[in-house]
Amino acid sequence: MKIGFLGMGVMGLPMAKNLLKNSGREILGYDVVEKQRVSFAQAGGTAVSDPMEIYNTCDVIMQILPTHAIIRDSVEKAVKYGKPGRIIVDLSSTAPDIIQELYALAKDAGMFLLDSPISGGNPMAIAGTLAIMTGGDKEAFQQVKPLLECMGNPVYVGGPASGSVTKLVNNMIAGAYLVAMAEGYAFAAKAGIDLQTTFEATRGGFAGGPLYDNKIPKLIHRDYEPGARVAVHRKDILNAKHYAHHLGVDTPMTDVVLQVMDWMNDNGHIDEDQIAMVKYYEDKMNVHTGSKD
Repeated sequence: MKIGFLGMGVMGLPMAKNLLKNSGREILGYDVVEKQRVSFAQAGGTAVSDPMEIYNTCDVIMQILPTHAIIRDSVEKAVKYGKPGRIIVDLSSTAPDIIQELYALAKDAGMFLLDSPISGGNPMAIAGTLAIMTGGDKEAFQQVKPLLECMGNPVYVGGPASGSVTKLVNNMIAGAYLVAMAEGYAFAAKAGIDLQTTFEATRGGFAGGPLYDNKIPKLIHRDYEPGARVAVHRKDILNAKHYAHHLGVDTPMTDVVLQVMDWMNDNGHIDEDQIAMVKYYEDKMNVHTGSKD
């Protein structure tokens, strides 16, 4: 089984390295940025300068790509230049309706498309502990499950696009949680209480958890270097709103999240860490939160 990995960015590079290290297999890797390819090669991977080498030769193609246009183009090439039985694993955050279209395209060619979006941000990508939500044909999932386990904890969630919908659920909830954190700590700053003490007092309560422990120290120290960018999360929120329209339902909490993320986009903060959304509340409450070390 020859394996290719497309898209080695902030999330993809550590995922590809973990796949390489934990599978013990040769992995062909491609990214448009040369330094990412160099880093992958230094880890022992086979970096290729042309993705066609992956499309032409690999039995399993994994991809984590930034936009729907690039995702669609990649799957279409994987189908066009592949052979029946090829498994395409889309680890990107892709809209469910697009997955359904591409799944049908692959199926007609005798291939498999698994929608396998991830959650956990850069720290869990590095640790190899990502949540991986996979939809598609179960027999294809069983074939690639050992590979997915090299990068995290894969769960089969159902038929085509089930993984994408599950990721939307995850990011709708996470988005609301992140906005609530930002609002709460801006409120605390406005009330004049110490943010570090607030964190220590609340982290063991119902507000606490892994995301809280990861993001609140960043907020307190005004560390907006992205573990996960607002821009990437906003794409999922837009996908959720689009699919909610398809389902004919209202999502008022998600509307609030999108309002905050739109403000971040309009004010030049879209590529910062999600917890930088506290800036929206700083603006609305006329308050400053946290301080740099």
